[in-house]
Amino acid sequence: MSVTAKPAQSVPDHHAQFIELLETSLAQNAFIKLVLAKHVGAEADLQRLIIKQLTVKDQPCLSFVYRYKTRDITKNFPLAEGVANIAALLPASFRNAHLLSLTDEIQLEYSKKGKSTLFRGKAQQEREVPSAEHNREKNRYLELNRPFLTDLGVTNRQHELIPAMSRKWKQINKFIEVFSHALGSSPIQLDRPVRVADFGSGKGYLTFAIHDYLCNTRQAEAQVTGVELREDMVSLCNAAAARLEHPGLVFKCGDVRSVAPSELDVMIALHACDIATDYAIHTGIRSGAAIIMCSPCCHKQIRQQIQSPALLKPMLQYGLHLGQQAEMVTDSLRALFLEACGYETKVFEFISLEHTNKNKMILAVKRAEPQDPARLLAKIEELKTFYAIQEHCLETLLRGDGYLS
Repeated sequence: MSVTAKPAQSVPDHHAQFIELLETSLAQNAFIKLVLAKHVGAEADLQRLIIKQLTVKDQPCLSFVYRYKTRDITKNFPLAEGVANIAALLPASFRNAHLLSLTDEIQLEYSKKGKSTLFRGKAQQEREVPSAEHNREKNRYLELNRPFLTDLGVTNRQHELIPAMSRKWKQINKFIEVFSHALGSSPIQLDRPVRVADFGSGKGYLTFAIHDYLCNTRQAEAQVTGVELREDMVSLCNAAAARLEHPGLVFKCGDVRSVAPSELDVMIALHACDIATDYAIHTGIRSGAAIIMCSPCCHKQIRQQIQSPALLKPMLQYGLHLGQQAEMVTDSLRALFLEACGYETKVFEFISLEHTNKNKMILAVKRAEPQDPARLLAKIEELKTFYAIQEHCLETLLRGDGYLS
């Protein structure tokens, strides 16, 4: 009796099939999301990797969000490099991959012994490909899943916005949006540590936000200092920075006069009262900051000096208008002094911050080529003469250092 040998059955290459399906979904613009889970790599705290498609500077990219227990790290790769990275991670670092596309739901699993299984099913409901534009969700520059937002009480443990903190969340996001645009037009280089000081940091919402944005979104090394007079707030924030593993973030007790860094890239002072804003701007200029962000509060020094022209007195007999005039003149002079010191300066309405109705921001970005200050200084003198202003604190500080001579 003869025995006919059966042909050997080939073992399916599920890894190659999965990568091919991934590449097809990207090529057909059907890719929605890929999640790598069951981490078995060397990094003990890494839980999963979430991958989405973005368009950055008109180039399609894959955005890798490495989710750890206490933080997320985001890295963007060109499509081909991103796919190659995914192929290398399976199964060396992750044993489960879940691919979601417009029409399919595909899962690749590896057993502890390395045996692979590929599941493929049709989408249970109609889906849409998310927009690939960077910062697409309501112009959000930070995501709600950032760990510091939970620690500071902005979101709950499920990373859902706490309703009472919705206003604060808008403020944080708007602040980072303004900073992001300023950073893009500034001479700051992200291949070296970015030095930031936030004067009047309070509970640290914006201080944590700018550190998180620089480190995780812009992939830069950040040395951020929050300066606050209240010792309890300083202790609270330093404990949070240590707990959340924010290297390079520190809080110090003091104010703009007692804590004055010699070199800065970014100077922030929101709601520094009256001439404290002038001291903050002076610190930014003196330390060579490329970006200065101020939200002034109170304008007592100039209001006490202003002598309104006779023609304007009927209009300015009302206290509200008199205060608005003092605010406008004070901040206009601040902006002009910044221009004279080599900054491109904008004054605009910023979202109202908690516990105050002050919502003006002075944003100054250092010019590549400074202008001749003579014309600006002449305009400043004309304004001072018109309103009979004898002294402006910022001018006194700048002249003392020889900036306006």
